[in-house]
Amino acid sequence: MNRYCFCLQVRPDRLDEYVERHRDVWPDMQAALRDSGWHNYSLFLRDDGLLIGYVESADLEAAQKAMAATDVNTRWQAQMTEFFTGIDGRPPDESFLLLPEIFHLKEDPQ
Repeated sequence: MNRYCFCLQVRPDRLDEYVERHRDVWPDMQAALRDSGWHNYSLFLRDDGLLIGYVESADLEAAQKAMAATDVNTRWQAQMTEFFTGIDGRPPDESFLLLPEIFHLKEDPQ
């Protein structure tokens, strides 16, 4: 399983609404993510709008393509696009700035 970290920028004036939308992510969206190969997916949000995402996947590109083929993702991305800056009209899930992993503490080999 590979680890991926990405960032996006949420509009600072829309932070509260963005957080609220993620309190109850649609069950069919959550199922589609799981079925598409997204594991241990988390989002972290700084008070200036910097969004950091972490996900584990065997192949993130394949997982993204599988999600892009779902109707629920199309509906979700259409609603989420308005919350972001710097994505030039692309859906947020196609606008990730992937960050390179430079350190990972491995489990104790005992």
